[in-house]
Amino acid sequence: MTSANTDAFPIVCLNGEFLPAHQARVSIFDRGFLYGDSVFETLRVARGELCWWTAHAERLETGSAGLGFAGVPGRAELRCWADELIRRNAATEALLRLTISRGPGPRGYNPRGAGPPTVALTLHPAPECRPGRPTAWRLITSQYRLPTDGPLTRVKHGARLLQVVARAEADAAGVEDALLLDAAGGAVETTGANLFWLAEGKLGTPPLSSGVLPGITRARLLALAPGLGRPVVEMSILPEELRQAQAVFLTLTSRGLVEVVELDGRPLGRSPDTAAQLHRALQPGDV
Repeated sequence: MTSANTDAFPIVCLNGEFLPAHQARVSIFDRGFLYGDSVFETLRVARGELCWWTAHAERLETGSAGLGFAGVPGRAELRCWADELIRRNAATEALLRLTISRGPGPRGYNPRGAGPPTVALTLHPAPECRPGRPTAWRLITSQYRLPTDGPLTRVKHGARLLQVVARAEADAAGVEDALLLDAAGGAVETTGANLFWLAEGKLGTPPLSSGVLPGITRARLLALAPGLGRPVVEMSILPEELRQAQAVFLTLTSRGLVEVVELDGRPLGRSPDTAAQLHRALQPGDV
């Protein structure tokens, strides 16, 4: 952890124990470290309260059960740990990272004999989110391709090497994120956000079958948009078609909605009023 993070939020929770970050230790044989054999969630903390806990907890439970993790603490216990961590750090606006690994185990890919799970909760500074002013990002198209559909595309697991190298491409290009394509060349998502676009008054977004991670904020926008006069169509789109859209947006827990203003050095269409409307709708209300 960076010193800035530990200065802001010095206490972490490891397997239910609250301790200073510099004292937290995880086994060198932990499968999360060795193989990315883990699941995780990143949650907003607003006004000292967790946002959209139920949706995040359900995705975490689905992922850990799908990977066959045994002995994972229940939802109520995890929530108690999270609330206590927020209290001990006096956190008002933050991001909470909740990670569950299969735990330490024998050498090799076979998970037999691993456990008990390692559970880590940490707090991190949250980016500023102004309800009426969504952040504007520039993207490049990554050379790395996402797998199309399959059981693991629906799991927010810890093996994120593809996203790491794609994000490194974006950093090298001096932009905020990288657009990831599927094997057929369709636009799917970015390294850390779901993709939407505005065309003919409707919002488009790639279907889950394209390999999209089922994002929590994506699901919220799918539910909210029709009531805002923005019906949503799930469909595939090519990058060249994306460039012809009226506007392009990203959704992610840490920021709500982000407006994409440039792709591969070329400006994109913009709809500031739509961006502001959707961004406001996605901000925490009664948390």
